[in-house]
Amino acid sequence: MKHPLHALALGILLLAGCATVTNPVTGQRELTVMSEKDEIAAGREAHQEVMKEYQAYDNPALQAYVNELGQRLARQSHRKELEWRFTVLDTHEINAFALPGGYIYVTRGILAYLDSEADLAGVIGHEIGHVTARHSAQRATRQQAAGIGVLAATILGAVLESRGARGATDLASSASQGVAAGYIASYSRDQELQADSLGAEYLARNQYDPQNMVDVIRALQDQERYAADRAGAEGRKPPSGANWLSSHPNNEQRLQDIRRIAGQYKGRYGDEGRARYLKAIEGLAFGESREQGVTRGRNFYHEPLGIALAAPEGWRIQNTRGALIIVNAAEDAGLVVKLLPPKAGGTHEEIIRNVFNPVQGRTERLTLGGFLATHFAGTARNRQGQAQAVEATVLTGPGNRHYLLGYAAGDAQALARARGGLRAAESSFRALTEADRAAARPWSLHATTLPAGGFAELAKQSPLPNAEAQLRLINGVYAGGAAKPGQPVKSVR
Repeated sequence: MKHPLHALALGILLLAGCATVTNPVTGQRELTVMSEKDEIAAGREAHQEVMKEYQAYDNPALQAYVNELGQRLARQSHRKELEWRFTVLDTHEINAFALPGGYIYVTRGILAYLDSEADLAGVIGHEIGHVTARHSAQRATRQQAAGIGVLAATILGAVLESRGARGATDLASSASQGVAAGYIASYSRDQELQADSLGAEYLARNQYDPQNMVDVIRALQDQERYAADRAGAEGRKPPSGANWLSSHPNNEQRLQDIRRIAGQYKGRYGDEGRARYLKAIEGLAFGESREQGVTRGRNFYHEPLGIALAAPEGWRIQNTRGALIIVNAAEDAGLVVKLLPPKAGGTHEEIIRNVFNPVQGRTERLTLGGFLATHFAGTARNRQGQAQAVEATVLTGPGNRHYLLGYAAGDAQALARARGGLRAAESSFRALTEADRAAARPWSLHATTLPAGGFAELAKQSPLPNAEAQLRLINGVYAGGAAKPGQPVKSVR
């Protein structure tokens, strides 16, 4: 699948000329700039960057379960000799991806929406297929031949700039401790089709019904449908964040292809492993984690940092890995809240100089939530040396940690319209209260028995917003289907 960190694997390949290798899947000879040794080295290098950007989910039993399943699938693949590694990442993003050389990742976010071990095997099998067919090596070769490089971008910048809020990238990257590299091109349709075919083959070889690959697509389509339904109900655009489907094109033709591929397998398959899967994900963190901070309605709580913020009426909170963003209803302006690294500076004046490289401007002393802050508005030099308008507040919060609260907007008019909300959002910065700490408790998944009243009754015991819809969603019956009372289902508490 398409993932920003694929570029890190390819960026270290400074090879002169191409070699000819035999593709392990097709048996055909192909030109490549990446030998198997290069693949392994690239994957190893990129894995270190992945683990800096994410963290492994702190659940040894679940990690062992996913690794054991992945190893079984890999042993039945076309490259069983590779040293395969399977890791669950601690993020609520709904995603899975592969790096060259046998590095496969699934997020705890995607695990919440799968319903069985066979479903998980379908996701992992597809990613194994990208590795066994050497898709990253093929893409690297195409790009070198075409003279196409990689695109450097911050994750944070993409969030607002995709909605027209210029200046977010410079604001984020100037204070960032690292920049993720983005890949220009996704896998081709033929490569996705081949990965689907290989995934189905690896499932069948391990006595799982390849039809589960279709079930996975349906479940994740329901997740996107739910997100679009909620956005429509709230009068905003459907979200376009990264997930497994957005980077694995899910057009109807592809679904027909998956159905056709799965239909070619007529074997007798074993247990799909639903009971084992529910046991493995028991207690799985659902949504944001304590370490990432949690969003509850218009409020954001970060218990380890001891801070809270609130979005103005009609605004919403977007909690990304790089920063917290409080976005207005028009999605053309937002407050970017970022914890600054110690190297940014020890005083507000030093931070402003180091982060913004100001040309001119004015500062204003403030007190926000009882904490000292300095607001800067003026002109600064971006990374390309160009002058641009900058407006932001530097604040020293609990634990003497420094925060950047940056104003980002599509243009001067959007900034003017949003100024009141931006001021209100930054003024909401405060230390956590005991009530906040209670509200900040993270949610987790648990297996339970569906009561006689179905999901409507189960929803009464759930802290989730739109609880009945979300419970139907994580149990695969959001857009249709039914679960019978007395049947084991997933719940959130």
